[in-house]
Amino acid sequence: MLIFLFTPVSLNDVLSVGVVPFLLSFIATMTRIFLQAIRFYYFVRKFIGKNISSFWKIIFARLAGEFVTQTTPSYIGGELVRIAFLTKSGVPAGRAAWVTTMEIIADVFVGTILAFIAGFIAISNGSLLIGLIIVTIATPTFGFWFFILIYSAKKNIQLPSFSLKLARKFISEQKAQQGINSVNKALDDLCIMSRENFGSFKSVKIFSVGIAITLVAFIFHGLSFLVLTHSVDTYIGLFLSFMATSSSTILGTLPITIGGSGLAEWGLWGYINHLNDISQIGNIVHDNDQLNVIIAWRIASYYIPLVIMWIALMRLALRPNYSKSNSPSSTTPDSKVD
Repeated sequence: MLIFLFTPVSLNDVLSVGVVPFLLSFIATMTRIFLQAIRFYYFVRKFIGKNISSFWKIIFARLAGEFVTQTTPSYIGGELVRIAFLTKSGVPAGRAAWVTTMEIIADVFVGTILAFIAGFIAISNGSLLIGLIIVTIATPTFGFWFFILIYSAKKNIQLPSFSLKLARKFISEQKAQQGINSVNKALDDLCIMSRENFGSFKSVKIFSVGIAITLVAFIFHGLSFLVLTHSVDTYIGLFLSFMATSSSTILGTLPITIGGSGLAEWGLWGYINHLNDISQIGNIVHDNDQLNVIIAWRIASYYIPLVIMWIALMRLALRPNYSKSNSPSSTTPDSKVD
């Protein structure tokens, strides 16, 4: 791997954390990923209906989408896999987009709030540089999705007028127009779903359960690092590990590297070392003890789970007939607003 080429850490150094802690880190990560899949299943069942495919097919679809999410800059793209899965199961594109949007908002809401907490705690402890970096990244992310949520509940979102001209540079005018119309129709349906559910106590309850599942998933993300820290001289408790991994996640959203590689590791190191000076940024490559643990954590929480998610993606791609029912119209959505 590239991490062994650009750092002084060897495979033996990584293995020095111990087999049991490494496995526990991997198990904590898979628990987090499975909780996210459970949340997707819960949202599908509550917002769309009970008969949209089977439990395990929905779980595999979520894992497949997570592979795409984890192999693109800014953790984007997985929602397209989930929307494709739902539409092939007979769900209208707008309703499918609503479920995935709720997932994104749950992740963004929990992730950015935790990032704000981590950032302000760092600033209050004198770690001005890392704290300001975290807060600066979290603010526009939270603001954008909060605006989308509020705006879609009041007005329809449409693609900007220049989208057609841009699309015509790559495909024919007819196909471009059809594509734009399809996207706008899906956006219309999404906004209709938003207005139907926004302000409904039942929908707020469903979303609150999703938020709770997301928070528990983030706690397991923190645990995935905590179980490896026995070999680090600095004391790292559950709360610090929780805040550090939240900081790592928010830095990984920068559209610089695939899956936040490098950024996630640096964000974690910077937080637990109270980074406060630009001149300290390169010190990570000389901090062998902590770097061993951080790289071991990254392998256990990213690279190995990626293999499992890839298997789920291949399973999904090779089995195109997902639908268990002919149409979502035959279902009885639990979330139907009176």
